[in-house]
Amino acid sequence: MKTFQLTAEPRTDLGKKATKALRKENKIPVVLNGGEIVNLPYEKALKPGEKLVEIGNGKGLVTTDLVVTQDAVRKLVYTPDIFAIELTVNGETRMAVLKDIQFHPVKDTILHMDLLEVTDKKPVTIEVPVQLEGHAEGVKAGGKLNLSMKKIRVKAVYTEIPERVVINVDHLGLGKTLQIGELHFDGLELMNAKNAVVCAVQLTRAARGAQANAQ
Repeated sequence: MKTFQLTAEPRTDLGKKATKALRKENKIPVVLNGGEIVNLPYEKALKPGEKLVEIGNGKGLVTTDLVVTQDAVRKLVYTPDIFAIELTVNGETRMAVLKDIQFHPVKDTILHMDLLEVTDKKPVTIEVPVQLEGHAEGVKAGGKLNLSMKKIRVKAVYTEIPERVVINVDHLGLGKTLQIGELHFDGLELMNAKNAVVCAVQLTRAARGAQANAQ
C-alpha cells in the first residue's frame, strides 16, 4: 500500500456542542481504535485524547479521540486507492488504516472517521480494489465482461496488503463466472463468501445468435 501522511490533534471535548462547533470550522472528529489492551484497573496516566474502554474479563482498550481538517484527508478519502496512514499526534507517529467513514447525507462532507491502528505483527481486514487483466475467451466469443465486486475483503498484516488485487480473466469463457473460492493470493486470506461472484462473462444477443447458428 501507498503511505499517506496525516497530522491530527487530540480531542478532549467530546460533547455534541463541541462536535457541532468542530464541523463549523471544517474539522472532523476521528476515533483511533486498535490501541493497547491493558489490565484493569489501569494505573498509568492517559495522554490527551485517550480514553479507556472496558472490554470484559478485566481488560480495557485504549482508544484515542482526534481532530483533523477536511482538507487534510481529501486525498485520502476521495480516491479509489487505499493507504497505510502515517498518523502523527503530538510528535508521535503511529500507523493506521481507514476503517469507517460517515458522510453528510446531503452535502457529502465528512462527518466522522474511524481509524484502526496497525502493526506488522497483527493481521487486519480491509477492502482492496479489484483490477481485471487479460482478454477473456468469452469476450472474444461476443460476450460482455462484467465486474460484480469492485473491492475484495482481505486479511493480512498491513505491510503485505497490495494497493489492488489483480485477477487474470484470459480463460473465463462465455457465460462463466469467477468466484472468490477460485482465487488465491500469497499472504492474503480472502474474507468474502467463497461463492461470491467477482466477475462474469455475460451472454449478449450477438453471442446467443452466434451460438444458435453454430448448432
